[in-house]
Amino acid sequence: MRRLIAACLTTSALLLSACTGGGDSRPLQVTDELTSATPAPAPSPETTPAGRVVPAPPADHAVYLPATGLLALAGAGQASVTLVDTRELGSPARTIELPAPAASLRPLDGGRGLLAALPEAEVVVDIDVDSGELTRTPVRGHPSDALPVGDRLFVSRPGAEDVAVLRDGDVQHRAEGFPGADTLLRRGSTVVVVDKLTTSVTPLDIETAEKLPALRAGEGATRAVTDEFGRVLLVDTRGEEIMAFATEPLIMKQRYPAKGSPFALAYDPGRDLAWVTLTARNELVGYDVTGGQPRETHRVPTVRQPEAVAVDPKTGTRYVASATGDGLQVVRK
Repeated sequence: MRRLIAACLTTSALLLSACTGGGDSRPLQVTDELTSATPAPAPSPETTPAGRVVPAPPADHAVYLPATGLLALAGAGQASVTLVDTRELGSPARTIELPAPAASLRPLDGGRGLLAALPEAEVVVDIDVDSGELTRTPVRGHPSDALPVGDRLFVSRPGAEDVAVLRDGDVQHRAEGFPGADTLLRRGSTVVVVDKLTTSVTPLDIETAEKLPALRAGEGATRAVTDEFGRVLLVDTRGEEIMAFATEPLIMKQRYPAKGSPFALAYDPGRDLAWVTLTARNELVGYDVTGGQPRETHRVPTVRQPEAVAVDPKTGTRYVASATGDGLQVVRK
């Protein structure tokens, strides 16, 4: 039986240019079936969460919308988006029903809308946060993320093992060889693809969708964001590290231990802080990422199973959501 090595898939079109990037020669997975990393189950909290906790449904995606002061929560098996008014935390939240749970959530239109990929429904939806109206784009292949670029839509499709580029709903290009296609990030003239099965990062040429040289991303890449320095910040949940990749060309610039099953990730551009949740410890850790390596500056106890975090870029307030329904935590200092 064929054995697959996630660092160098010999049967895939994806050829990682640095299978031992960062000086670590350990194989990622040697198995007959690749599996993506998942957050560790959280213990019962032994410390009161910092800040304030308000009721909220389970969520593993959180997006702050500065234009409206709304916080959008989704995922964790919930076929809906919950909108929390952060200016009036005691007021009832609004709920927008979805055809299926969201696998990703990102802001649109300056924060007046949201874009969500719904793999079970095989659709990408544009959500008007004012009216609750959904605009649907059918996408086969179990879409896991969607990124608008001009008049085109890049969609990661693990069911099709590719990233598709759509215009007016029709597929114009396909970048193949992504069995675990997940997060999509815009960086300069490229769209960077995080593949959770091969645990890799791969830039695509933004015009042609041609695959450029890729890099291994730890032992179990999960969440990723961009920062103000042109980099991609990434959490290696299985390897318990955070990483920073420069782009154009793609180079690993930083890697730093984050023990406790790091998972959720958010970036505060006003303070150059990367916020990472540790599900095995029910903690939120802040790292200053301006230097040669991340430097821990904050550590606070959280709600149970913290699988989503978002930041208000103006005030630095952090919002941490529990994936088990233990509430939404608001940390202002």
